[in-house]
Amino acid sequence: MGAHVSGDGGETRAVLDAVRRIVHALHESSRWAEKTLGLSGAQLFVLHALAEAPRLSLNELAARTHTHQSSVSTVVSRLVARGLVVRGRSPVDARRAVLGLSARGRRVADTAPDPVQRRLIVGIERLPARDRRLLARSLDQLTRAMDVPRGEPVMFFDDNTRRRRSPAG
Repeated sequence: MGAHVSGDGGETRAVLDAVRRIVHALHESSRWAEKTLGLSGAQLFVLHALAEAPRLSLNELAARTHTHQSSVSTVVSRLVARGLVVRGRSPVDARRAVLGLSARGRRVADTAPDPVQRRLIVGIERLPARDRRLLARSLDQLTRAMDVPRGEPVMFFDDNTRRRRSPAG
């Protein structure tokens, strides 16, 4: 397939460059977390979210990270297995399961830099509501035009995503 020369005045390249910078920042942040802390970028993101708001239910954590509950559950399970997150019961309602950081998890969260995922969310939330809606619609249209599967998205750079990737990806 030959290269397509666009007559759009550079907007396509500007969009691609912005996407490249975002993906690069996410990738580098995740590589740093893996190399320095032995954690995936998704795990570090969840640790930071729990540091900001301890005693969250799994659904509350999913909402706070803007991620599907099953993806967060997978990441949390790995953090529990590593002794960085603890599962417990709410002091207010013993029927309610909550998540919190262990002392070791707190130390990691306190010393690690703010994850890029958090900065991405803050950046999106700072956009005027009209621009956020337009961005959401435009990205949805783009993923449809690319025939990207509409399944449940996983967290950015969750260490499980490497195993799910197709040989071409």
